[in-house]
Amino acid sequence: QGLKSLAPTESPDPIFGTSKPAPGLPATEPFLGTNKVPDLQKVFQRSDGLPIHLKRGYPDRMLYRTTMALTIGGTIYCLVALYIASQPKNQ
Repeated sequence: QGLKSLAPTESPDPIFGTSKPAPGLPATEPFLGTNKVPDLQKVFQRSDGLPIHLKRGYPDRMLYRTTMALTIGGTIYCLVALYIASQPKNQ
């Protein structure tokens, strides 16, 4: 009897990309979608003086500000914790 392996002994058939829609998708829904690269290239290559991480507007500004607030808050928290930990203990 012995133990049987859980892994299949044969490798599965390779899956190649096709331009045909998957069997589960409705026929009206486009499979590959539209190419957004040219539009995004226009946005990111525009010379408007903004850094690349702020080019897409409001969502980028909010993510940037949130990241900066968490970074500054975390730094202050660490400095306060180090200050408190370095104080001599009263006995």
